Amino acid sequence: MTDTRRRVKVYTLNEDRQWDDRGTGHVSSGYVERLKGMSLLVRAESDGSLLLESKINPNTAYQKQQDTLIVWSEAENYDLALSFQEKAGCDEIWEKICQVQGKDPSVDITQDLVDESEEERFDDMSSPGLELPSCELSRLEEIAELVASSLPSPLRREKLALALENEGYIKKLLELFHVCEDLENIEGLHHLYEIIKGIFLLNRTALFEVMFSEECIMDVIGCLEYDPALSQPRKHREFLTKTAKFKEVIPISDPELKQKIHQTYRVQYIQDMVLPTPSVFEENMLSTLHSFIFFNKVEIVGMLQEDEKFLTDLFAQLTDEATDEEKRQELVNFLKEFCAFSQTLQPQNRDAFFKTLSNMGILPALEVILGMDDTQVRSAATDIFSYLVEYNPSMVREFVMQEAQQNDDDILLINLIIEHMICDTDPELGGAVQLMGLLRTLVDPENMLATANKTEKTEFLGFFYKHCMHVLTAPLLANTTEDKPSKDDFQTAQLLALVLELLTFCVEHHTYHIKNYIINKDILRRVLVLMASKHAFLALCALRFKRKIIGLKDEFYNRYIMKSFLFEPVVKAFLNNGSRYNLMNSAIIEMFEFIRVEDIKSLTAHVIENYWKALEDVDYVQTFKGLKLRFEQQRERQDNPKLDSMRSILRNHRYRRDARTLEDEEEMWFNTDEDDMEDGEAVVSPSDKTKNDDDIMDPISKFMERKKLKESEEKEVLLKTNLSGRQSPSFKLSLSSGTKTNLTSQSSTTNLPGSPGSPGSPGSPGSPGSVPKNTSHTAAITTKGGLVGLVDYPDDDEDDDEDEDKEDTLPLSKKAKFDS
Repeated sequence: MTDTRRRVKVYTLNEDRQWDDRGTGHVSSGYVERLKGMSLLVRAESDGSLLLESKINPNTAYQKQQDTLIVWSEAENYDLALSFQEKAGCDEIWEKICQVQGKDPSVDITQDLVDESEEERFDDMSSPGLELPSCELSRLEEIAELVASSLPSPLRREKLALALENEGYIKKLLELFHVCEDLENIEGLHHLYEIIKGIFLLNRTALFEVMFSEECIMDVIGCLEYDPALSQPRKHREFLTKTAKFKEVIPISDPELKQKIHQTYRVQYIQDMVLPTPSVFEENMLSTLHSFIFFNKVEIVGMLQEDEKFLTDLFAQLTDEATDEEKRQELVNFLKEFCAFSQTLQPQNRDAFFKTLSNMGILPALEVILGMDDTQVRSAATDIFSYLVEYNPSMVREFVMQEAQQNDDDILLINLIIEHMICDTDPELGGAVQLMGLLRTLVDPENMLATANKTEKTEFLGFFYKHCMHVLTAPLLANTTEDKPSKDDFQTAQLLALVLELLTFCVEHHTYHIKNYIINKDILRRVLVLMASKHAFLALCALRFKRKIIGLKDEFYNRYIMKSFLFEPVVKAFLNNGSRYNLMNSAIIEMFEFIRVEDIKSLTAHVIENYWKALEDVDYVQTFKGLKLRFEQQRERQDNPKLDSMRSILRNHRYRRDARTLEDEEEMWFNTDEDDMEDGEAVVSPSDKTKNDDDIMDPISKFMERKKLKESEEKEVLLKTNLSGRQSPSFKLSLSSGTKTNLTSQSSTTNLPGSPGSPGSPGSPGSPGSVPKNTSHTAAITTKGGLVGLVDYPDDDEDDDEDEDKEDTLPLSKKAKFDS
């Protein structure tokens, strides 16, 4: 459906009593089976999706406002509005609604009567309208009482509104106001105050249009000056006519637009300043007033956007060097207010607004303005720039990259922003903080776009580090040429803290760009000079910068830190801090603790080798002793690489067998007789025995013990393999042929207690070749005497030969036991 008469915007009222734009589409009415009745349907003009499906309820109050709006409530706190492009479309849908509800289309509201009492319903049937007293001075009190009594009842409010509207009563009341003022009739003026305030609470658009017309609005404000609660009347009219001045920085040729601006300002003034703050019960009664102001603002922005001559003149005068300073300041302030005004718009309207400004050349204009000397003008330009960055940072990035191809670095827009941040004269650096936030948004990769043809992140960061980073780091490099900061006043420290905050953000998000810059420019060494600042917050910023670098665990950074001995300033600051338990102390300890816990080997060795003597006496935390222990373990592994590799192999092999540990221990328990335990000796699983031995043996003995245990376990695995008729080619046997025959002949008894295939008779790992006490029951083969070299280690050939020799030299008694 492309009929512009039916083109509408759908709005919903949010919790803040602001209208949210839900989209633009085309409205129709028809019977919906699911809702069992005639309904309003709005389909989006972009994709045809359903924006609104609302049944026309016979009891719902619909309200027609300003000829192009229809407003109603779906639920207690859910208000809807349709804003039509054309009046004809609004009238057409309004007729459909009135037809369903059985109302005359000439009315502007249909009222729900569900909450009315029986008496009110009877009154409604018996008296079709409300008769107002004649508008005379003597009857003002009667009129005020009638208005006050009608407000609690929706039905009476509706009747009163219709009566006021149909009889032109408001204009008659305002004529009485002039009479009362001329006669200084204070009592009459107080009654008029109550009457006009009550009319506002009727919440009726048609009445507002009369009251806010050019001829009536100032008299309405005059009536509201005479609040009976005040001893003296307010002087609102005097303020609006004499103090508040309307400035046209660019002449507005459209009289309708000019009148709309005046009207909106005055109605906003009434809402904010004239009317008393509404109570909780009255708040919803002014919802139509909020709506009136909101839609007026939308209309003003739209009319200004469409006036190309106005905007063209605005930007032409802004950038014209011949424009005097006062005029330019007014122009910038207008543009700032215009942008601030746009923040109340809904997303779609705001998109159109900023696209229009971008097409008119707002960014080049801002570049010119920011280069001027006037502080106030630059401040306003900064505010405008912040609106643009928050709205669309990609648009700003694209502009600055394009201008870099034509201009020098000094006059680039982004460098002007950095310079204003550095040169902020405010002692609290309020402007600098705002600008730093904008720069952070611009360099944040999270809001950068990636397309098939180009990556904004790569292009913009390459541009930023080439053309802008040297401007950002200039104050840092200038202040850290020696061992201490050359300037250490509070304002300089604050500025450097801001610069460090942005650099820390870059370290976290920019990977190789910032890494190359830090290493090539030796930035970290310069930053750590600030550890000597008298301002603790600046020293902590420097420490946080280094901590962020260490947290990346990047060996390029680590080698740079070690080569330049960049722990020295940190250790000095730690020692100078002494025994004070403060944030500096905790932050430094946390950094070293991170190195220890994460086992960053290169930094651990560097710290211990160069700074251990300075740190060894710190015993209130175990961080530094833990670092020393890590360092010694590293040295031990470096001195015994074979031992380290053996440990790794054994550790991995034991890990592979862990899945069978529980099964082996259960089998040992069930295969062990009471006679297998002599002299109170308990059966201990190989893993448990290893744990006990580990507690008392030195590293070399521990390794040998594990090796023996591993060979014993693997020998048992081999015997089980042979008994089942399978043999792994990676195992070597060195038993006599008699033993092989004997083992084969016993294959049928492998599950008996004490048999060679079971782990029920562990040998003594401390004595290779020995046989345990229970040899009368079984020949338990758990030592190196009968089976060696189950796994071919490249460096164990000599051990294999020695073990084979031991087998040959076994005592005859032991050989007999193997052969029996």
